[in-house]
Amino acid sequence: MALDADEFYAHALAAADTDGRLPLSRMTGWEISPFEPDGLRVSPLRPPVLPEPPRAGEDPSDCFSCRARDEGIWLDSRWRLTRIGGVGVPLVLMLHPREHYDLADLPDDLAGELGVLSAHIARHMEALPHIARAHVYRIGDGGAHLHVWFFARPEGQRQMLGSWLVVWDDLLPEYPADPADADAAAVATALAASYGGSAG
Repeated sequence: MALDADEFYAHALAAADTDGRLPLSRMTGWEISPFEPDGLRVSPLRPPVLPEPPRAGEDPSDCFSCRARDEGIWLDSRWRLTRIGGVGVPLVLMLHPREHYDLADLPDDLAGELGVLSAHIARHMEALPHIARAHVYRIGDGGAHLHVWFFARPEGQRQMLGSWLVVWDDLLPEYPADPADADAAAVATALAASYGGSAG
């Protein structure tokens, strides 16, 4: 049987020091880590908060994504694609269903479309000059309306491989808006040609 919240916390604390700090993750020793392990500390582990507070947009009438359902760089009748600004990597896009669904309650037909759309978006991002890879993430702890992230890893930046890319994105200076806008428009145009819908 799975550990409940208090059992999980006690299990984790058993590996912590007297201040409740777990050892550094194995990932900090990877050559792609943006941090040097010397001097780096893990925050003390906090006890569980139950019940968990609601995420933003749990109520569709108060959902930002629902209010913006007609906005995006690409739209079809069921999906929309937006560009996220203020990022450090060359391009970050986000795919949202236009209706209020999260991943676990996405109807099967939309779930199938999500897979196909994700492949098309990644394909078009990776076709951009100087982009090596499109990373795809669904986290879902901040907002109740499904939103899937697409991060473009810059070509040649081997230190930004893998799961650290989102941390590098936060550390890098803001990428210039003009080339990001042009790249987003290129992805939207290619998506309209390969999948349907219309570039906004």
